[in-house]
Amino acid sequence: MEERSAAPAGGPGSEAVGDPRRWMILAVICTAYLMVGLDLTVMNLALPSAQDDLEFSNADRQWIVTAYALPFGGLLLFSGRLSDIIGRKESFITGLTGFAVASAVGGAATNFEMLVTARACQGVFASMLAPACLALLATTFTDPKEKAKAFGIYSAVAASGAGLGLLLGGALVSALNWRFCMYVNLVFATVAFIGGTTLMKREPKTGARLDVPGVLLGSGGMFCLVYGFSNAADEGWDTTSTWGVLVLGGVLLALFALWQTRASHPLLPPRVLLDRNRGGAYFTVLLVGMGMFGVMLFLIYYMQTNLDYSAITSGAALLPMVVCTTVGASAGAIRLMPKFGPRPLVTSGLLLSALGMAWLTTIGVDSGYATHLLGPLMVVGLGMGLIYAAALRTGTSGVDPRDAGIASACVNTGQQLGGAVGTALLNTIAATATTNWLEDNVSAQPTPEQLNLAAIDGYTTVFWWCTALFAVGAVIAGLLLRGGPLPATDDEAAEEKSEEAKTAQS
Repeated sequence: MEERSAAPAGGPGSEAVGDPRRWMILAVICTAYLMVGLDLTVMNLALPSAQDDLEFSNADRQWIVTAYALPFGGLLLFSGRLSDIIGRKESFITGLTGFAVASAVGGAATNFEMLVTARACQGVFASMLAPACLALLATTFTDPKEKAKAFGIYSAVAASGAGLGLLLGGALVSALNWRFCMYVNLVFATVAFIGGTTLMKREPKTGARLDVPGVLLGSGGMFCLVYGFSNAADEGWDTTSTWGVLVLGGVLLALFALWQTRASHPLLPPRVLLDRNRGGAYFTVLLVGMGMFGVMLFLIYYMQTNLDYSAITSGAALLPMVVCTTVGASAGAIRLMPKFGPRPLVTSGLLLSALGMAWLTTIGVDSGYATHLLGPLMVVGLGMGLIYAAALRTGTSGVDPRDAGIASACVNTGQQLGGAVGTALLNTIAATATTNWLEDNVSAQPTPEQLNLAAIDGYTTVFWWCTALFAVGAVIAGLLLRGGPLPATDDEAAEEKSEEAKTAQS
């Protein structure tokens, strides 16, 4: 019996279904996306060292993180549509090359301005690379069973990238210096570049066109929201640079939404968003982006400032969460998604995350790792794995080939916007709770012990808010997402019939 000679057109998966290159392509995609995910957090633990070396102020320090997040979040929709127009392989290779060059420049930075510029360029090219990775994955695999496995592997990488970034950043800072947090990207980029250029095939043009007014309105609005929330995290909500920019961002996005209903070739076609499953997936990723900072940001603060963990110890402490995320994502995508669909995975993942966050509220001044941190970290990690297993697959399911890039960009946009919103809101909540504790319990100059107690009260207040966020999200996602497995696409239905015919003849 002859094997099926070609997969449906639409991506590098137009190779023979039995062609082993599709798994090598998956490895290349995961390598590239892991690099992007690592850079969301890999510099966090390196900031004090970079600050001492380049001699910039505490006020400037936030820009090392913000400079990456602004273009990344602001340009995702544009870059996702661009990959539909010029080709996903082309976007992938361009994003990889630019990211590697920017990383090399950042590692060699001699002053603050050079480092910030390099981080901004990383964000620009990451906005090209991230949606191209997910779109390539969605169009490479057509066999339903293989697609489930591929998404399971990719989901594990995507869900664990931020945690691994903290671990890797701590190790590099402790063993070498902060510059290697930038230089390490050259290893990932080189491997992915060689694999991408040799394994991936150019795709046929999808016929997608660029919506210039939509690009200006959408990218401008996203840029303003990411900047406004990032600024609120450091400067407060009462400055014009916070609320004024947020208002402007809201107006631009409202105009963007109106224009998308009138444009002949919209940047973000309403058909992509209005599907209940895809809309539920984007909403879920937004919530996860917000809530994960409750773990990543404030738990790192707690471990380093209250428990006196070193950078490498803090990163290693998160490793069980990364392992559980990987297990949850793999098992969820391979075993559970094909049978039950996204709704039970997303709702149970959010509820597990809520349970883990509630558990974290028991921390104190002298809490032990095994007794107070290990358990909730594993529960949150498992929950996140289940969420990513469902959300990444669902966010790109059922879209036309010409919309694969923009659908992938919506997933990444939700994550980036959620991170910016979460950082700002949770920082404000923590600061307010800390101030209130000091006002209620201290009448004179606070002692170091009282300052510790006030800070921990801020952290636990954040964890309670994250608990509520995930619990409410579970209810909303359960209502938005349809029950049952995802509908099979035409390509997947044809593949299933082919496999059934092979089985019957054998």
